[in-house]
Amino acid sequence: QVQLVESGGGLVQAGGSLRLSCAASERTFANSAMAWFRQAPGKEREFVAGISRSGASRNYADSVKGRFTVSRDNAKNTVYLQMNSLKPEDTAVYYCATDLRSFGIRTASREYDYWGQGTQVTVSS
Repeated sequence: QVQLVESGGGLVQAGGSLRLSCAASERTFANSAMAWFRQAPGKEREFVAGISRSGASRNYADSVKGRFTVSRDNAKNTVYLQMNSLKPEDTAVYYCATDLRSFGIRTASREYDYWGQGTQVTVSS
């Protein structure tokens, strides 16, 4: 069983920055693609960013390109999401997830095997 624990959420003003972290409990982390999703009230969960097993490939939603950066440290079993130039529309619960089966980065939430509990990000205008 893989456990994922997110941290780093909070309240920030528009234009500010936050860095989210997601720590995995198992060493299978290094063999898993990882992704960040978010879900705002009344909306479906959406893909934000993903990173391949090695970290060589990354993928971003159009809405966050140029503002967010996903990275990973396989030695620490941790994936990060650096969020800059935050906007009120970025307000959501952010989840990390792990894909144990794909060598690439998939954007559909149903493809991911394990999920963290989520961390709230609130951006005030």
